[in-house]
Amino acid sequence: MKKKDLLTLLLLGYGWTATAQTAQKFRPMEDVNHVVDLTLDSLELANTARPVPGSSRQGDRPVLFLVGNSTMRTGTKGNGDNGQWGWGFFAHEYFDEAKISVENHALGGTSSRTFYRRLWPDVKKGIRKGDYVIIELGHNDNGPFDSGRARASIRGISPTDSLNVTIKETGERETVYSYGEYLRRFVRECKALGAHPILLSLTPRNAWDANRPGDVGRVNTTFGLWARQVAEEQDIPFIDLNEISAAKYDKFSTWKLNYHFYLDRIHTSAFGARLNARSAAEGIAACTHPGISGLQACLADMELPATNVKREEGKPVVFITGDSTVKNTDKDPDGMWGWGSQAATVFDTDKITVANEAMAGRSTRTYLEEGRWEKVYNSIRPGDFVLIQFGHNDIGDIDRGKARGVIACAQDTSHVYRVRKGDRSYNEVIYSFGWYLKKFIDDVREKGGTPILVSLTPRNEWPGGKIERRNDSYGKWYREVAAETAVEFVDLHNITADALDRIGQEGAKEYYNHDHTHTSLKGARLNAQGIAQGLRQIDSPLARYLK
Repeated sequence: MKKKDLLTLLLLGYGWTATAQTAQKFRPMEDVNHVVDLTLDSLELANTARPVPGSSRQGDRPVLFLVGNSTMRTGTKGNGDNGQWGWGFFAHEYFDEAKISVENHALGGTSSRTFYRRLWPDVKKGIRKGDYVIIELGHNDNGPFDSGRARASIRGISPTDSLNVTIKETGERETVYSYGEYLRRFVRECKALGAHPILLSLTPRNAWDANRPGDVGRVNTTFGLWARQVAEEQDIPFIDLNEISAAKYDKFSTWKLNYHFYLDRIHTSAFGARLNARSAAEGIAACTHPGISGLQACLADMELPATNVKREEGKPVVFITGDSTVKNTDKDPDGMWGWGSQAATVFDTDKITVANEAMAGRSTRTYLEEGRWEKVYNSIRPGDFVLIQFGHNDIGDIDRGKARGVIACAQDTSHVYRVRKGDRSYNEVIYSFGWYLKKFIDDVREKGGTPILVSLTPRNEWPGGKIERRNDSYGKWYREVAAETAVEFVDLHNITADALDRIGQEGAKEYYNHDHTHTSLKGARLNAQGIAQGLRQIDSPLARYLK
């Protein structure tokens, strides 16, 4: 044998040199996400925000440790300052904090390889017997082995494949293993500490394709498959987070799918992060592996919030959403009344059930933020109707005070604000008035209901002897949204304004209650009659349920 060939064989034994054959075998995985992610050069800053391992422990209660990347915890500080959120931020909401605490140790930019080498040794210091460790890594196990972010693992789950590399920028030597082997090491070391490891497949990417329905960002032939195989081999629980979340995305419109991500096709908005957090909890609840039963006992109530509407067989429901002009105290004959309280004067309640879910003081944004819209959304059944009317409270401060304002337009736009509300300060993505309306419309249609936009009621102000109209702002935005979405639109603003113009400024006083916005009982009835008039004018299917 020639000296050159012998030397090559010796070097290959140590892994420091690769022939064309081994180079092909250890070809790095392509960075299909094409996202410039965080690197570990900000570890010092990141550790000022990441929890000290085990610091949340309450007495002898277990801790659930989350190990992952930016899909679990975005940004150096994980505070949503760029509009992106990881699902680990919301995971604690699905567990009973009197039984277990949840610590999110994920960090953006990490792969199974870099997390294991750089972060895992510290995380292990906080793990005790009886704890649980969720491991969801893989989005970053790609790119070069030995330069740049140098975070790629070898594809597959081989326990013997390895590649010795020298990092070009630092001269550091490292042995690189397969993705599956890194998972095995996490698992083995968890077990050695008496903890319960759980492997998760990756969160879905926004890779929706109209020509491939039922395939939203699935990675079940690579990382999802490999994680499952390792879990089966090691006899530990596996949660197919990728499939659970992707199945939900499959039911969404393209528009809705897109806003579950922010800025790119891998990192989620708060909407997407909450969806993934719930999917993880649902996967835990449904898992049949005996090693997860203790964690299942720590889950919080998983029931979806819904309205208290009482359904009757054969009768659809008309849900009414809005602010104080729709629902007020609605008790004192001389007090403030919303028109929703008078809906039964125009709808035939023998044929349809009226559910007034409006709330005083709410804007489109706060109605959504407070979970009120979620209750309506979860209650909608095919054949129902939803009347959507907002605007009076969408004016005003966005990031301070009542912090309920929205961006004043109908176009799809958003911005990250640092919101200061009371003694709280937090980052939040705020959208436009039109965007919130479009979300409500899209959600209703997804559930098989019929959305109907209703323009805001006119205010009791009379410039030039005619009642004020907002046709150049909110009225305009309503019409633009209606045109864009082809939704039914009742222009109550102008219907009621026309009626009050005929009555005159002096006579109109008895239709309001001591201010320019809130209506008296008489005014509420006038607006309810305007709803009926508008439904008939547009020949809405809901008009069939009018008296």
